This record gives sequence, structure tokens and C-alpha cells, in this order.
Amino acid sequence: MQLEILQEENAPVEARREMQRIRERYGFVPNLIGLMAHAPALLKAYEGLQRLFDETSLSPVERQVVVLTTSAVNGCEYCVAAHSLGAKMEQVPPDVVDAIRAGRPIADGRLDALRTLTADIVGSGGWPSEATIEQFLANGYAPHQVLEVVLGVGMKTLSNYTNHIAHTPLDPQFSPAAWTSTARATR
Repeated sequence: MQLEILQEENAPVEARREMQRIRERYGFVPNLIGLMAHAPALLKAYEGLQRLFDETSLSPVERQVVVLTTSAVNGCEYCVAAHSLGAKMEQVPPDVVDAIRAGRPIADGRLDALRTLTADIVGSGGWPSEATIEQFLANGYAPHQVLEVVLGVGMKTLSNYTNHIAHTPLDPQFSPAAWTSTARATR
């Protein structure tokens, strides 16, 4: 499906406030946001969930592991590129980002338990194995953090699916971290 990438001036009035906040935060309005603006409720939900996810007990690095893993497992080329750069801004070690982008385990056992849980939640449609949950908890995470991961997965799935449906073109700002999904070849 092809949709016009909206700008603040031609977006529905209900979407303009979120678009303005995003432009002020990042210096530009990403193409994803210009597409989500067609459905202001979607844009508001996505941004609201992102703010709530930022309030969880997961660290900024851990939150990046969740969103990057979700995007990679879902095969979202746009979000993997964007979050690869976001991870750099949050000082996620490059080897962690590289491992997630390549679908490999992370050397840090705790972060890998988080990556594994996230990938299992996404890949199983929300039915992670008990062994995966036990491994997550054995690495020092608390039971409530399983649910915080669910919040991150849900938030990222909104953007991943929007990008899949709308074939969102990658913003030039994200092109240094462009990524090609192997999942796309199987569709």
C-alpha cells in the first residue's frame, strides 16, 4: 500500500502535536511518523507506549535490546536501521547491536537472556517457552520485567507492521545503518 508521507502542515490536526514533539526531539519528522499521522490514534498510541516503555525498570540499553530485537525478528528494515543508530546514542556496545542485527547470541549473558526472551515472545506470537522465561529470571531479571518486555514488543510491533504495510522509505538520517532482512525473502 502506498501512502503519502505527511508533514505537519498537511497532517490531520489530531496528529500535529505529536509530530511537533518528535521534530523537536529529533530535529526532523521520520517517514514512519509521517505515515502514522494518517491515523492519529495510531500515532498517539505509539508515542504514548514509547513514553511508558521509557518509564519501565529496564535500563536504556536493555530497552534498546528489546526494540532492536523485536524489529529484527519481525524483519523490519526501517526500524532496525533507526534503532541501530538509537542504540549508539544510548551507548549500547557495538558488539551487542551487531549480534542482534546478525541474529546471533550476545556475549553478555544477561543481555542475551533479554534478547532471547524478546525473540521468543515475537517469534511465538506471545507464547515464550517456560525455559526461556526461567533463563531470563536466572540472569537477574524480575518477573514483572517479563511484562515490561511485552510492553516494548507491543509498542515496536505497531511501527514494524506500519512499515511493512506502507513500505516506508528509509530516511537519509538512518541510511548509515541500513539493514536487509532475511525474513523478507521467505514471504
